[in-house]
Amino acid sequence: MTSNNDLHVIFGSGPVGKAVMNELVSKGKRVRIVNRSGRLQVKEGVEVVAGDATDVNATRVLCQGAAVVYNCTNAPYTQWPQKFPPLQAGVLEGAVSAAAKLVVMDNVYMYGPTGGLPITEDLPYKATGRKGRTRASMAEELLSAHASGKVRVAIGRASDFFGPGCRDSSAGERMFVPAISGKTVRVLGNPDLPHTYTYLPDIGRGLVTLGERDEALGRAWHLPSERTVSTREFIGMICRTAGQAVHIQAAPGLLIKGMGLFDPMMRELAEMLYEYEEPFILDYSNFESIFGNHSTPLEEAVKETAVWYMDQHKQPV
Repeated sequence: MTSNNDLHVIFGSGPVGKAVMNELVSKGKRVRIVNRSGRLQVKEGVEVVAGDATDVNATRVLCQGAAVVYNCTNAPYTQWPQKFPPLQAGVLEGAVSAAAKLVVMDNVYMYGPTGGLPITEDLPYKATGRKGRTRASMAEELLSAHASGKVRVAIGRASDFFGPGCRDSSAGERMFVPAISGKTVRVLGNPDLPHTYTYLPDIGRGLVTLGERDEALGRAWHLPSERTVSTREFIGMICRTAGQAVHIQAAPGLLIKGMGLFDPMMRELAEMLYEYEEPFILDYSNFESIFGNHSTPLEEAVKETAVWYMDQHKQPV
């Protein structure tokens, strides 16, 4: 267990890093958040520091005195194999130098297609795409470091996330902005298949729980994601909040793959199409059995996010 006097260091000030910061602040913890610029609007008492997570010498200094280190960094989507492993390596060495717990934000790409079966933590890593293989290799490195006694690690995994302030996600502004505006929402794959979406504050709460509890160490956990609905139902909740009709257009997989021949981002999306062409259901029962279910009711989470977008785009509530 950690106390309020312990220092918690967060690498990455994107949506996940901010969610962890907010959860720690709500618990009265000492927080240092690290990003490249050293600038971030935060609550009083939070220390914001500039730093390069790939620089081992820098991370060792930045982690000095930390009880828990959170790796919430991300790499450009088209450059994961090149840029993600160095981020992890730098943060890991920082945590090692401080003898701190290391809590890592992860996703579920490493499992690859499951044929529609629920996604559980004991699935083998069968990803064939380069992003999934990168995630698998990084997870194996973390768990190997824990098993060797080099560092104490816990991994938290979530599905596609959404929430106030989250723009760059399949359930980010590309979905919410047209939905609240009464325009057509363009989606990948089949919108009538079940697809789990994870609320950002629940991710923050889950990662902090992993940092607090020694039972979490040495393995990966799927974070609570409330109930799973179809993408069409999810978009319908957004539209109801905004008082708009539902308009959805599914992009054919062949079109995405064809565009990927010329567009690097489309190529990366094409690699992940399977997530939208089969049921994509995250099972978090292991987390729930040990730590409880803290997930926010889906309707409430979607409404809070839609209202945030409406405020950003000056839409009347």
